[in-house]
Amino acid sequence: MGLYIETRVRADLETLWEHTQEPDRHQRWDLRFTEIAYLPRLEGEPQHFRYATRVLPFLVVAGTGVSAGERHRAGGDRVSALRFSSPHPLSLLAEGSGYWRYVPTPDGVRFLTGYDYRPRWGRFGRLADRLVFRPLMGWATAWSFDRLRLWCERGVAPERALAHWLLELLARVLLVAAPLAATWLPLGLVSPAAVPLTVLGLAAAVLLPPSPRTPAARRCLRTPPARTREPRLLATLKPTLGPTTKRVAMRTPKSVPKPALEQS
Repeated sequence: MGLYIETRVRADLETLWEHTQEPDRHQRWDLRFTEIAYLPRLEGEPQHFRYATRVLPFLVVAGTGVSAGERHRAGGDRVSALRFSSPHPLSLLAEGSGYWRYVPTPDGVRFLTGYDYRPRWGRFGRLADRLVFRPLMGWATAWSFDRLRLWCERGVAPERALAHWLLELLARVLLVAAPLAATWLPLGLVSPAAVPLTVLGLAAAVLLPPSPRTPAARRCLRTPPARTREPRLLATLKPTLGPTTKRVAMRTPKSVPKPALEQS
C-alpha cells in the first residue's frame, strides 16, 4: 500500500469499532471527509457508501465506495476493507482501495490503515500527487487518527480537538510573526534582537511538543513494519457500485437502517 498510518488507542475494541464504522461518528473525526453516508444495501451484498469533501465553500467533491468488515476473527482482531472512486473531474483521486486493522493489545488497540489510489490528470496529476497531495493525505490521515485517539481515550470531542489545534497553531505562528514584524519597521527602529528572537521563535514553534489534548500527526507511526500485507477481504470487493445505488441521494433515508459491517 502507498500510505501507512498506525496509532495505539487506549480504549476498548468495541468503542473504537463504533467510532470508526458508524458514518455519523466517522465524519466527525476524519479530516479527509465532510460527509459519509451508507447507501441502501441489498441482502447478501457488501455495504455501499457515498462520501463528500468540501474543498472550497462552493466546491464539494464526492465519490462512492464499497466496504465490508470482519468483526469476529479467530485471533480476536478485526478488519475492514474498502474500495472507492470519484468521477468528479476536479478530484485528483480517481480510484483506490484500503483497509483498517484493529489488533487488541494488553493496554488498548493497535489501530492501523494501509491504502493507495490512482491519481488522474496524467503526468501532471502524478507529479502533483507525489509532491503535494500524497504527503498531505498522509498527514491528514495521521492527524485524524490522533484526533480519534483523543476522543476515545480522553473524551475530547473532535470539534473541541480541532479548536485546540487551531489555537495552538495560532500561538506557534505568533512566536515567529511577532519578532519578525519588527524587521518591517524603518531601519532606524529595527531592534538588534529582532533576528535572534525570530530564530528562537521559529525553533520554539517547530520543536515544542503539542498539548496532550491537541491532535498531532507526529504521534502516529508512518512507516509500515517489515511484514505488511493486505487482508484477503479486500480481494472480495468489486471497485464499482451497482446501477441500483448510483442515483441514491447523499443522505441515507430514515427508513433505511445503518447496518454494522459483518463478514458475509
